[in-house]
Parts: sequence; structure tokens; C-alpha cells
Amino acid sequence: MLVLARKEADKIVFPSLGITVELLRIQGNKARIGVSAPPEVPIARHEVLDLNSLEFTGEENPQSKLVRIVHALRSRLDRSADTLNKLHQRLEMEDDDELQTLVLDVFRELQALESDAADVVETRTNGKRRALLVEDDDNQRQLLQSLLEMNDMDIVPAVDGQEALDYLSLHKPPDVVLLDLQLPRCSGREFVSIVRSESRLTGLNLFAVSGTDPQSLGISLGPDGVDRWFPKPIDTGQLLEAISSQEARPTAGV
Repeated sequence: MLVLARKEADKIVFPSLGITVELLRIQGNKARIGVSAPPEVPIARHEVLDLNSLEFTGEENPQSKLVRIVHALRSRLDRSADTLNKLHQRLEMEDDDELQTLVLDVFRELQALESDAADVVETRTNGKRRALLVEDDDNQRQLLQSLLEMNDMDIVPAVDGQEALDYLSLHKPPDVVLLDLQLPRCSGREFVSIVRSESRLTGLNLFAVSGTDPQSLGISLGPDGVDRWFPKPIDTGQLLEAISSQEARPTAGV
């Protein structure tokens, strides 16, 4: 479960799912929240959500049904985790270390189940390669995304290094990260350093797509830095060939 402190008008964005959550107003002990999502993603209050109420039409394809069921299951997992968190807070007052440990063990199991559910939603039955594209220039990002999608790739866009790190913290690693090096909030050098220090991301393919030589920024070429460098303007054919030559999945842990 991701826990954030937000102010009025702040938003939380799930770029891979097309979902935006906005904190509209805080009044007393209540908050008014707005949620926007694609038509195929059901939204319901937790107190009225019931798997049995998810009615499927005959026109809905099997994968869409599966996604809807998994979203409902994830909602229930979130509620269970919230309840466990409250229980843990109560146990802290009782100072019972053994019970606290048991609660934390259950909480970790719920986190693992939530991660598995996320993997089911993200899995593509057509076997497309998935790339996390990190580029702050809107035109360049949209152009490269379109070119790669035309070549049967699944692209997750991120506008800066911090958004890319947030994505990696919540999802299974992609096949490759395409990284511009001149980024706001979290620079390319900082991003590479953080990723290479994470054991669960060991072996993640990092390709620099930048007009700046990585080594001039103190970023090495190799397993401790970026695996490849593609100077701008990008040779799309060369980039696609490099991506296809990588392993179908990185050796990173889940």
C-alpha cells in the first residue's frame, strides 16, 4: 500500500492504468476526492463493492473481465491492509512484540498478493515488449512513444525521473527503461544511481536516449550505469534492434 500526504488540489497519477486521483477539498475530518479512469476500469465505494455485483456483458472480452475482477480483488486487499494497519497501531499501545510481528507477517502477505494482482493486470497476452520511456519533452516523448508502439511495443511514459521511480516501486520491472539524462526532479545520473542500488532491479536494462554523452555526466556504460547510449536524434531502427536483442524479461526480482 502506498501512503501519501496530499494537500488540496494535489493529484496522484497511475500512468500505466490511466487513473488520476485528486484531493478536491478538506473539511473537518472529511476529504472530497475525485477519481477519473478509463471506461473499462470500474470505480466503486468500498462499502458497496461486491464481486458478485460485477456483471459482465456478452460482448466483453475475457481479458477485460479478468482485469475487472483483479481490480475488485485489489480493492478488497487494500481494505484488509488498512484494517491490519489499524490493528497494528492498537498493538503498539499494548507493547506486544509477538503479536506485532504476526500482524506484520500478514501485512507482507497481502502486499505480495497485491503485487501478483498488479502483474496479472499488466500481463499482455500478445507478448509485447514493455518499455518505460522517461522523457520530459512532450513532443519528443510522444513521437518516440508513437514510433515504438507502431512497432508492437507497449510503452509506459514518465515525464521525469521521480515519476519513473514511482512507477518502478509499484510495478514489475519492464523489459527496458529508455532514459533521457537531462530531467527535472530526479536527474538521469540520480535515477541510474538509485536503480542500480536496488536489489530487486538487478539486471534491469537501462538505455540512455539523450543528446548528452552519459560519461560526461559521470554515468558509466555497463552494468553499474547505462547498458547502451542512443544519441538524439534517435535511430529508431537501431533502438528497436537493441531492445529485441535483450532477454524477454530482465533478471530483476519481482
